Amino acid sequence: MEPNTDIAGLYSSAPEQLPFAPSLEIRAFLLERERGNLLVYTNNMLESDAPAIAELGGVSRQYLNHWHEAMLAPTWAAAPVFVHESDRQSVAETSHVRATFRKRHTLDDDFEVIPTPGHTPGATAFLWDSGKHRLLFTGDTLLLSDGEWVAAVLDSSDRGAYVESLELIRDLNFDVLVPWAASGGQPYHAFTTQSETRDRIRAILERVRRGEGS
Repeated sequence: MEPNTDIAGLYSSAPEQLPFAPSLEIRAFLLERERGNLLVYTNNMLESDAPAIAELGGVSRQYLNHWHEAMLAPTWAAAPVFVHESDRQSVAETSHVRATFRKRHTLDDDFEVIPTPGHTPGATAFLWDSGKHRLLFTGDTLLLSDGEWVAAVLDSSDRGAYVESLELIRDLNFDVLVPWAASGGQPYHAFTTQSETRDRIRAILERVRRGEGS
């Protein structure tokens, strides 16, 4: 795991090319916390990161944004996996699920679990207060393509639910966006302000409402 030089406590796995979108890279992220490190997302590079994860104190829980992650890569064998109940069956085909959730809730006062259905029924965002930054992990609900914020509306996505989730994200208080996927060779996170967030998501909402995919 590589430490983020701008955000203390955030570590990223080595990147992996997304098979069906080779211009994008996916990463898993370790959140270093006194009450137990968390792992958000997964990819096939985690096994090579095992020594670094152990040195950082291991992982107490792993959270998946949606079932596509488990479809493409194994989850971390040493940590219990948590996923939204709506995506449990699909995740369970490849990974052992310790527990599921349905509602928005907070873990240890610093990590909030926020269901954002649309991309898949169980897509979920995670908001972590690191002490200096508020990081929002959006999976594929929002991703970074050449530095731009875009949605990933699939033929199987629920467009109406996606719009509602984007409206929810628009009003969250966060200053760093950390998606699962970002363009290769470019930053995997984006600093933002509440004003910039609202402007960017307003533009995405306009495209999604017009029937576009991003």
